[in-house]
Amino acid sequence: MKTLFELNPALDRKALAARFAATGRVQIRDVLTEESAREMLMVLARGTPWGMAVGAGTGKPRSFSAGEMHSPQGQQELSQAARSAEEHTARGEYGFRFAHYPILTAVQEGWDPGGPHEVMLEHINAPAFMELAREVTGLDLFKADGQATLFAPTHYLGRHIDSHVAEGWEVAYVLNLSREDWHPDWGGYLLFLNEEGDVVEGFRPRFNALNLFRVPTPHLVSYVPPFAPVGRMAMTGWLRSK
Repeated sequence: MKTLFELNPALDRKALAARFAATGRVQIRDVLTEESAREMLMVLARGTPWGMAVGAGTGKPRSFSAGEMHSPQGQQELSQAARSAEEHTARGEYGFRFAHYPILTAVQEGWDPGGPHEVMLEHINAPAFMELAREVTGLDLFKADGQATLFAPTHYLGRHIDSHVAEGWEVAYVLNLSREDWHPDWGGYLLFLNEEGDVVEGFRPRFNALNLFRVPTPHLVSYVPPFAPVGRMAMTGWLRSK
């Protein structure tokens, strides 16, 4: 599995750093070698026991494991949580629903020791990736957490700012492994907003593209409509200064 996370040696790091310095965000396309990106996609698409992350308002978000989602009680609780998220979002409050696999939690609790997701998190924290992140952002980044995410039809992530500064959050990252033919009508875009709620920039979920952006900053992942295919997959998390 040595090709699971091999960075593209042809990246123009100076140009990427200039872009990040100007706007606080950048999309690094073709960040991995083609072979590495394909291997990571296979792990997410074929080897991930997807659970569900649901949040509503200021309450504590819920994480449902794949096992819980297949139990009658888990299905009932998930349905209730999803309805609550929709109700909050309908009122203009924070809400979200998307499939996920909490890699950091899985590692800490020993769900699959030595498995491919654990290896992915190790590579995100390895010197090669952290040096790229520090070089592009100009920040003294120390470590990264991570989760696998899947935005399928009816999933979304409402407007928020990621304000966990006290926890050392400096930069959010999204390593996209979406379908290469992802269409704008399928949603799932990472959108950045100004104080008036206007979209100032948006990133399409491109295959093998790494999004980096400073937090806190207003952003969202746009709603994926019912007719969209399943395919907006990524590894996401935060790069921390402590």
